[in-house]
Amino acid sequence: MYMGRRLRFIPSGGCLVEVTNRTIQGRFLLRPSAELNRLLIGVLGRAQRRFGVRLHACQVLSNHYHLLLTVESAQQLARFVGYFQGNLAKEAGRLHQWQGPFWHRRYQHVIVSDEEAAQIARLRYIMSNSCKENLVSSPLEWPGVSSTRPLLLGERLEGIWVDRTKKRLGRGTVASQDPPPYWEREYVVFEPIPCWRRLKSTVVRKRIAELVSDIEAEVDVRHRAQGSRPSGVPNVLRQDPHDKPLKSKWSPAPLVHCASREARDLLWEAYSSFVEAFRDTATRLRSASLLDNFPDGAFPPRIPYQQHARAPG
Repeated sequence: MYMGRRLRFIPSGGCLVEVTNRTIQGRFLLRPSAELNRLLIGVLGRAQRRFGVRLHACQVLSNHYHLLLTVESAQQLARFVGYFQGNLAKEAGRLHQWQGPFWHRRYQHVIVSDEEAAQIARLRYIMSNSCKENLVSSPLEWPGVSSTRPLLLGERLEGIWVDRTKKRLGRGTVASQDPPPYWEREYVVFEPIPCWRRLKSTVVRKRIAELVSDIEAEVDVRHRAQGSRPSGVPNVLRQDPHDKPLKSKWSPAPLVHCASREARDLLWEAYSSFVEAFRDTATRLRSASLLDNFPDGAFPPRIPYQQHARAPG
């Protein structure tokens, strides 16, 4: 099962996934600011509306992001993340005068099992980002784009999408308008994690509040034991977007997030079967005579994405 990179795998019927990526060299190109937050929310909202993913959590730090979302297929996931990352790189790069590659590598996605404990654990982990890095003492203090407050208060995030074509064509004629006609409002809507879907909104908010309190208590205990304190919001906002941390923590991403070995074994078995079928088909495709007729140096036509087979009836 050793491959150059892990195959994009989403079980038939869809699932909950955590998606993450880091900026090039870990630079602070996503450092929070009113303008970046507004643009980032606009891009995320447009991507959500365009590709129909269901968002459950979001946390954007100065040099990386985490998303928790439900997708129906690997194709939907790839299109959503490609659109989100591509447009965010353009907007943040333009804002900070950054040229060249924006992301450190391809995005990573990790499947989260149907187990309630696993889903709550990933939600809590994402909410704790910024606190576990000793930047702030509470998830509610983070000045960047975050789902914690919307989940707690039942709100949605509002941002703007900049229609660059309309702006370019209307240059010099709309400078006095506020807002400019090339701005379009976009909204990011969060849903409860799948295991909480049937709960009343008041119950969900209560559980979010409990997670926030638990994270705050954990941060307080850690800093008391170490005799330290968080860096604080002012220091975060003073970061130069072109700077990078002296040391970055890197750890390999697992294939799945599970609460039990049984669930992990089932997902690993499904992935193993997927890889075996993929390799078998790829081998037969390479040996097919239709690919032998193309001239040297040519790219054969792109093969369509394979949808999941529908169950009979």
